[in-house]
Amino acid sequence: MAEAHWYVVHTYSGYENKVKVDIEKTIENRGLQDQILEVSVPMQSVVELKNGVEKKADKKMFPGYVLINMVMNDDTWYVVRNTRGVTGFVGPGSKPVPLSEEEMASLGFKGEDVDVQIDYAVGDMIVVTAGAWKDTVGSIKSINETKKTITINVEMFGRETPVELSFTEVKKM
Repeated sequence: MAEAHWYVVHTYSGYENKVKVDIEKTIENRGLQDQILEVSVPMQSVVELKNGVEKKADKKMFPGYVLINMVMNDDTWYVVRNTRGVTGFVGPGSKPVPLSEEEMASLGFKGEDVDVQIDYAVGDMIVVTAGAWKDTVGSIKSINETKKTITINVEMFGRETPVELSFTEVKKM
């Protein structure tokens, strides 16, 4: 059987949750649980300040888009594409392009929860291997095991500025 991948579906703005519910109903009605594994509307918690009162709210990370973990075939493509509110898959022409593991990890979706063992210590020199700070060299100032991040100081505009980086974005020199 083919492997499932994450795909991005474009929807009418404001219809993301309706599309999610409709696709989940169709999965159940047609018995496609083994082909369409998960439908997700990525949310993030934000704190809004309104009239001097802090209020916690969930906001859509990508308004107008829904993520679907599915095995791509004619049946699943047809079901998703013909769901009310869906305007199409993200990809060139009519060919959906799956998201890579790195893209999904950056969104907070992890394939397997792997316990990362590091051999870094405060004061070690590291080089950044990915992201906006790629090829930057710095000394580790702090390590956060729970968030799996390290902090280095980077010289920016003539001043030392702390930058937090993921364990996966750095390597030891």
